[in-house]
Amino acid sequence: MADKTPKNRWLPKRIVLLRHGESSDNSGSGDGISPSHSTPLTRRGAEQARQAGTLIKNLLDQSCPSWKIYVYVSPFECTRSTLREMGRAFPASRLIGVREECRVREQDFGNFQDPQKMRQLKEVRDKFGRFFFRFPEGESGADVYDRVSSFLESMWRDIDMQRFPHDGGDEVNLMIVSHGLAIRIFLMRWFRWTVEEFERLKSPKDCEFRVMQLGEGGEYSLAVHHDEERLRAWGLSADMVAEQKLRAGSRSHHEEEESVDEEVLWYRTFFGAADGDDDTAETRGGEEEGLE
Repeated sequence: MADKTPKNRWLPKRIVLLRHGESSDNSGSGDGISPSHSTPLTRRGAEQARQAGTLIKNLLDQSCPSWKIYVYVSPFECTRSTLREMGRAFPASRLIGVREECRVREQDFGNFQDPQKMRQLKEVRDKFGRFFFRFPEGESGADVYDRVSSFLESMWRDIDMQRFPHDGGDEVNLMIVSHGLAIRIFLMRWFRWTVEEFERLKSPKDCEFRVMQLGEGGEYSLAVHHDEERLRAWGLSADMVAEQKLRAGSRSHHEEEESVDEEVLWYRTFFGAADGDDDTAETRGGEEEGLE
């Protein structure tokens, strides 16, 4: 559903995906006793959030003098605090609303996390694969994929039902304040990336953000706001970058699907020849045997 962007459909100008600022768990100062959902930002994390707020406000100011923003935020203390600190840069008149959204929360690593044990588990996860590895008493990346997919369906309903009140000349932006894995899963789900492509992606740094912006053809792309060097640094392959550029252009990537080089399609070798293609040696041999 995330790719359905028919003509004449109202859409927000951007979807900004922001990771929270540095928390005590991220900085290594967590005690392993406090629940991860209640972990606060460090002083550095609060400053990172304020800087991110200024950067995002400047981006919106430069795009349109009349912009509005609606925010979905994870219920964790570090994400709520990030929103509070960055929100100082946004005039209240520009805010459409804020919704606490549990489905974009951090991956569940288990109730209480012993720092030493977590380091060992993360080493195993890196060998096993981030998407399918399940933490004991916690979640796998695949579990996060399922709930992020559910959130996307709800977000599209919000868009279709126009639950973001604004004037006709306003440029509406959505922002999701979330966590590193959830942001990568969101992008994977949206752009229909494979598990192998997901595994290439690097997690956003503290308070780093990704901007999905409408291209000329009416599709969202990372390549409108971010250049190729940045996309490659985030782990996108050459093919993934090419797709983002196509989305950013005047033609929809759906219009180009038939012209894609078949060798690029990873599943192409799973299937036989196209219907009516009976000129292969194998087919001719079978026909000759049948005649005998």
